[in-house]
Amino acid sequence: MNATLIGQMAALAASFCFTNGSMFFTFASRKIGVMVLNRTRLLIALALLGLTHWALYGLPFPIAAGPEKWFWLGLSGTIGLAFGDVFLFTGYAKIGPRLTMMMMSISPILTTILAWILFQETLSPWQITGVVVTISGIAWVVADKRSSPGAVAEPHLVSGLLAGVGAAVCQAAGLLLARQGLADGFSPLSANFIRMFCASTVFWGYTFLQGQAGVTIQTLKANQRGLLFAFIGAFSGPFLGVSFSMLAIQKTEVGVASTLMALPPVFLLPLSYIIFKERFGWQAIAGTILAIAGTGLLFLV
Repeated sequence: MNATLIGQMAALAASFCFTNGSMFFTFASRKIGVMVLNRTRLLIALALLGLTHWALYGLPFPIAAGPEKWFWLGLSGTIGLAFGDVFLFTGYAKIGPRLTMMMMSISPILTTILAWILFQETLSPWQITGVVVTISGIAWVVADKRSSPGAVAEPHLVSGLLAGVGAAVCQAAGLLLARQGLADGFSPLSANFIRMFCASTVFWGYTFLQGQAGVTIQTLKANQRGLLFAFIGAFSGPFLGVSFSMLAIQKTEVGVASTLMALPPVFLLPLSYIIFKERFGWQAIAGTILAIAGTGLLFLV
């Protein structure tokens, strides 16, 4: 199996993991709040990564990684995981996972343009077609006028959509910075650990300065179900999903990987119908077919 195909498969696996994680993070955010969730899932993911790193490499963290790796990956984690996910979880809590992921669908466009500017990374005509078709399908799915976001109040709708845009920008920046740190075949698992460690340090440092550490622990003790949802979401998203995403951007073009990782709105369609009682029409179904066709084009080239 060639490197490009490995990267594409990893991006698709990340997309499935993010879809599952977004569902459980939505449940958790409504029980323990966005900020408590963000603090909690970072520590859970960091512990899982440390144990896995120890099992695979004999060390709980990448001691041999140089200062340059720590700089790029640490900055990537701070922007993409700490700041970006605050926006993301705010969107989940205010407007639900599907509409939040609608706004996230602009991230591949930003990533592709910036990768071209910064890394001179160019895509073939077929790849560009695949990106455009896939993103168009995603946008069509989430823009279905028959969709009901669950009677979201307008102030929540506006602030939730803005939070989604902020998450998209942070995700694009985080992926591009991570690409720098993954140079020379650096381990995606080690890269994920560094990103998660730096994000956790920044986020928990701010938590202690605010005097919110005790409140966080009390909230988790009082909401065992919320903690369980946070654990499942952290296992699926930050642990598995982000590790797959690091492998994806290392093995294939950042724009292609980012596009494949933007598929959760399509995967969430049936789940949103069943669990969140959202309704959609033929446009969402047509958009799903279009997104799948675009994904197929990316795998054919």
